[in-house]
Amino acid sequence: MSAQPISRRALFRRARGQHDPKRPPWTGADFTEQCTRCNACIDACPENILFKGDGGFPEIRFDQDGCTLCGECETACEAPVFDLNRTPFPWQAVIQKHCLTHAGIHCQSCQDACDVNAIRFPLKPGQTPRPELDADLCNGCGVCLAVCPNDAITLEVPE
Repeated sequence: MSAQPISRRALFRRARGQHDPKRPPWTGADFTEQCTRCNACIDACPENILFKGDGGFPEIRFDQDGCTLCGECETACEAPVFDLNRTPFPWQAVIQKHCLTHAGIHCQSCQDACDVNAIRFPLKPGQTPRPELDADLCNGCGVCLAVCPNDAITLEVPE
């Protein structure tokens, strides 16, 4: 996979120790150059996961819900920032070691929420079932992140 060019804004954010913001689905590295900051995508989002972020640019947060990939943001936007031929998100779910199952607690919230069945809990004799992520199925929608009771899921760009 080739490296994506980073914007000047992203370079300075990294220098200050800040992370790149998560952008709406089907957008690319040219997002801040193309986005007019009109808020049409924010207003159109039925899950209310888009918000006005740094510099007035739309960002996405998964603390209450995930993205259903309904396409309402793309439909509402008049600027050329969305491309449905792109992968929706550049990141995937990563399940951390502080998942409740590692403490012997039965929890399968992430599996129950995952519409694409990217998270499974295979049974293994003598132990609490632990989540396994199928990276080929994960679309980065963040639904699992929103429902995890222990904040044990992060979204990371694969290397």
